Amino acid sequence: MSVFPKISLRHEVEKYLKEGFVNKEVVSAFGKQEAERKFETLLNRLSHPPSFTTVRVNTHLASVQHVKDLLFDELQKQFNGLNVPILQHPDLQDVLLIPVIGPRKNIKKQHCEAIVGAQCGNAVLRGAHVYVPGIVSASKFMKAGDVISIYSDIKGKCKKGAKEFDGTKVFLGNGISELSRKEIFSGVPELKGIGIRMTEPIYLSPSFDNVLPSYLFLQNLPSAVVAHVLDPQPGEKILDLCAAPGGKTTHIAALMHDQGEVIALDKISKKVEKIKQNALLLGLNSIKAFCFDGTKALKLDMVKDAEGKPPFLPDSFDRILLDAPCSGMGQRPNMACSWTLKEVTSYPPLQRKLFTVAVELLKPGGVLVYSTCTISLAENEEQVAWALRTFPYLQLQPQEPQIGGEGMMGAGLSLEQLKQLQRFDPSVVPLRDTDIDSLRDARIEDMIWLANKDCIGFFIAKFVKCKST
Repeated sequence: MSVFPKISLRHEVEKYLKEGFVNKEVVSAFGKQEAERKFETLLNRLSHPPSFTTVRVNTHLASVQHVKDLLFDELQKQFNGLNVPILQHPDLQDVLLIPVIGPRKNIKKQHCEAIVGAQCGNAVLRGAHVYVPGIVSASKFMKAGDVISIYSDIKGKCKKGAKEFDGTKVFLGNGISELSRKEIFSGVPELKGIGIRMTEPIYLSPSFDNVLPSYLFLQNLPSAVVAHVLDPQPGEKILDLCAAPGGKTTHIAALMHDQGEVIALDKISKKVEKIKQNALLLGLNSIKAFCFDGTKALKLDMVKDAEGKPPFLPDSFDRILLDAPCSGMGQRPNMACSWTLKEVTSYPPLQRKLFTVAVELLKPGGVLVYSTCTISLAENEEQVAWALRTFPYLQLQPQEPQIGGEGMMGAGLSLEQLKQLQRFDPSVVPLRDTDIDSLRDARIEDMIWLANKDCIGFFIAKFVKCKST
């Protein structure tokens, strides 16, 4: 059941996305009404969290069963003995799934309120507590220890430090304040910890703040599929062209049993430090992270660089992952996006630049995986069609495992080509309420099916380079 309004987008952005979904090919195959219904359904799904929390086990340091047992004990503590199942994914053996309980309807709204920013609100809906920087406003007399209701300011209209707010706000649940209003808005920059501890969230998900940090990586299900599709082998040289924060980089290294070389690039130094921290935390030594702009990663002179630093010579890598910068329109939950059309449409040219570099850096016979966490035709299927036209020696490959649906019509790709793509589209399943009783009666196969479908919006394409450029 829908408890939140559909994602709020600028009119021109919604129109642009709709044109991609209600395109001639789709209308010809399914009719305009069905195409429009599917698009509206998708916008509604994006404002709600997925049905499962997904974590990837660091198999480099521990067995899946051992981590599953440790996680079960942790959830028992967090949920006060509530018996929430943990499922191992049958096609992604290193992935564990935890059902999200909700929406819970009998939570009593409190007189004392706190308003949080939209990003903070999205994190709360996926199990996070409220950290001080996310708090925008709080009731006048709020003290530490008060039970308060938390609301998300989805349109960003609440003024920092306000004592009340009558604008558009969405109820997220109740929590206990760790600090008084005065302390929260004291202007002390060091205040970065938990400001409100969630006790009755509308969607009950586990908090993974400092939970088994060397063993677990919180990752959306399609993101965990990507490294399996790339299928890295021990001893290979792999490039992760846009790597931060390092979830897929560390996954690649773990699948290679930490044998070989994984080069991770990102142009923002803080993000590169995060990749290095994650590699260290997870005990992975095959990762080398560099602060470098991926669009400049191709070495133009042919003098060999012995240091192994970017830029690199053509034909240097066995496999390349291009998890491209994108508009991020598939992320969930996301109740509002204030991006302009100019911002949304700025990504395809950048993606093509990066793709061109990736093709040059890939060895003949090598594998290139392109992925995004967005839903637009222009950043997904249209990029595949462009790549096949521009680089005739690239061939689309079937993907293993195939968990998402096939690609969307509209870019001129054949039905056979669309079947080789993976588009994760949460509009294919109805929103449903999950409680402990329904979980007790559910079949494991049905829960896995739901986890595969009701996830974030995502896209994966796999290519092989047939001969030298």
